[in-house]
Amino acid sequence: AGLGVLFAAQVARTPDAVAVVGEGRELSYRELDGLANAAARWLIGEGVRPGGRVALFLERSVSAVVMTLAVVKAGAVYVPLDTRYPAERVELIVGQSGVSHVVTDRDAGVLAVPAGVRVLSPVLDGEGDSSDPAVVVHADQPVYAMFTSGSTGVPKGVAVTHRNVADLAAQTMYANGAHRRVLFHSAMAFDASTYEMWVPWLNGGTLVIAPAGHLAPADYQRLLAEHRITALWLTAGLFRVMAEEIPEAFAGVREVWAGGDVVPPEAVRRVMDRCPEVTVVNGYGPTETTTFATTHRIHRPLDYAGAIPIGEPLDNHRVYVLDEGLRLVAPGTPGELYIAGAGLAQGYLDRPSLTADRFVADPYGPAGTRMYRTGDLVRWNAEGSVEYLGRADQQVKLRGFRIEPGEIETVLVGRPGVAQATVVVREDRPGDKRLVAYLTAVDGARIEPGDVQRQLSGLLPDYMVPSAFVVLDEIPLTVNGKVDRRALPEPQTVNDTTGRAPRTAKEEVLCGLFAEVLGLTSVTIDDHFFHLGGHSLLATRLAGRIRTVLGVELSVATLFENPIVATLVEKLDGASAARPRLRPMRRMGATK
Repeated sequence: AGLGVLFAAQVARTPDAVAVVGEGRELSYRELDGLANAAARWLIGEGVRPGGRVALFLERSVSAVVMTLAVVKAGAVYVPLDTRYPAERVELIVGQSGVSHVVTDRDAGVLAVPAGVRVLSPVLDGEGDSSDPAVVVHADQPVYAMFTSGSTGVPKGVAVTHRNVADLAAQTMYANGAHRRVLFHSAMAFDASTYEMWVPWLNGGTLVIAPAGHLAPADYQRLLAEHRITALWLTAGLFRVMAEEIPEAFAGVREVWAGGDVVPPEAVRRVMDRCPEVTVVNGYGPTETTTFATTHRIHRPLDYAGAIPIGEPLDNHRVYVLDEGLRLVAPGTPGELYIAGAGLAQGYLDRPSLTADRFVADPYGPAGTRMYRTGDLVRWNAEGSVEYLGRADQQVKLRGFRIEPGEIETVLVGRPGVAQATVVVREDRPGDKRLVAYLTAVDGARIEPGDVQRQLSGLLPDYMVPSAFVVLDEIPLTVNGKVDRRALPEPQTVNDTTGRAPRTAKEEVLCGLFAEVLGLTSVTIDDHFFHLGGHSLLATRLAGRIRTVLGVELSVATLFENPIVATLVEKLDGASAARPRLRPMRRMGATK
C-alpha cells in the first residue's frame, strides 16, 4: 500500500493522539488528516496529477509537513528543496526534476522557474472537502526525490518509493517505544527528515517541529526538555558540539542517533557519562538506501579498539563487503560496501545510465534484485559488525551532507581567471573538517579568493562553499600524474591587519571567543567570522561559548546576520539571559 493508505490506517487506530506539535499548536491525527486531505484536494484542483512531481520550497513548519502529506495523498512525488539554496541552484533542480508545481512560502517573484511550472502558496485553512481523495498509488511508485551533489557538476535526484519508506517505519528497532516523540529539526531536503516525519507518523507517535533556521546547543536543550523528546537524529558534527557544550541536554531522551560521518568515541563517552540512561546509536545510510541501512547500538563500557562500527543491517536489508571482482571478502579484510534489500531506492530521477552504474545486479540475492555500490571502504570485525574505513573515490561527507568535490571544481573552473581547481576536505584541527579549494590562474589573470568565494555563495549551497581558497602556481602531481593531495599546503588564514582592536571589555571577550573557535591567535572587531574559515557548525559552537562565558542567549541566526564583533556586540544588551543548565533526572514513571 502507499503511504497515504498507511497513514489513514494509523488515523483510524489513533484519531485523537497528537501527531504534530509546533508553532504553539497541537494537531491530532484526525486534525492533521483533515488538513492534509483538504490540501491534497486543492493541489489536485490546481492540476497536480498522480505520479506528477511537486517541489516544496518551504521553511520547516506545520505548513511544510501538512503540504508534504498532502502531496503524498494527491498521489504525487514531493521534491523538497533547501530554503538556504541560492536561486540558481533552485532553478537548476526545478528544471532538472520535471516538477509541474512549486509550493513555497517565499515571494513567488524571486523564484526563477521554467515556463509552464506553476508557483503556489501553501494552503492550510482546512476549508472545503476534507475527506480522503483516495488516489490509488502503487507501493513501488516514487514518493519523493531528494537531490544530492553530483560529480559531473549536476546534482542528482534519488527517487525513493512508498515501499522503501514503509519498510523504514516498520523496523523492529522502533518497537521499544523510544521513538514516540521525535524532534523534526533537519532541513526538508535532508533525508533525515524521512525518519523524523514518517517513523512517528506510521507508528502513532508525535512529530515535534523545531523552529525554522539554525539552532544553537541551548535551543536543543530547551526543545528536548520542554517537549519531552524521546528520540532524535543528529549529524556526527552536531553531536560532537552538543557533547562538548551541553552533554546533559540529552537527559530524559531515550535514544540519540548520530551519523553522516565518523561518530567520535570521546563525544559518546561524554554524553553517556552525563546521561547514563541514554542509548546512543550510530546510524549509517546513503540517501540511496532510505535514511538508514545499518545501525550499531553503542555499548557500555566504551571499550572499542578503534572507530565505532557502523553496525549491522536493518530488517529486510542485506550488506556485502566485496572486492573489485564482486567476490565476498573474509572478516577483517577491507572491501567496498554494497547494500541490497527493502530500503534500496528506485534509482536516480530520469538518469538511467547513472542508475545502472551505481545500482547493479545482486549476485547473492534473489533473481532480478539489485544492490547499491556505496563507494565506502569497510570491513567486517570479529563481532560481525561493519567498520567504516574511508572512501574508494573522492566523495566526502561534511556536517552530514554528501559532497562531490568534482561538482565544486566544475563550478570553480567556470569562474573568470581560474585555470585549475582541486577541492579537498582538511582536518588540520581535530574535529574541524572544512572544504579547501586550491586554484591556479590562467596566464595574466589574478585570482582574488574573496571574490571567488562570493561568486560561489550565489551558485552553491553554503555547505559546498569552501572555507578557504589557496592560490598556487601549479597543482602538485604524483609521478602518475594524479593530484598529490598530501603535498597540498595547509591554508594560512591571514587576519586583516587594518581591523580595529577591541574597545570595550565585551568586545575583548568576543574577539577572544572568535579566535578560540576559529583556532586563531587573535581576531579584530572587524574580522568576518565566515571569511576566516567559519561555517555553520562552528557558528553553533560559538553560540554555545557565548552562552557559557557571557551568560546570554544569542541565536545562530544572529551570528549569521552579524558575523563581525563590531556589530555582534550590539546584540548582547538586547539578548536574553542564558537559562540555567538542566540537571539529569530520572523521569517519573520512565522505564527502560
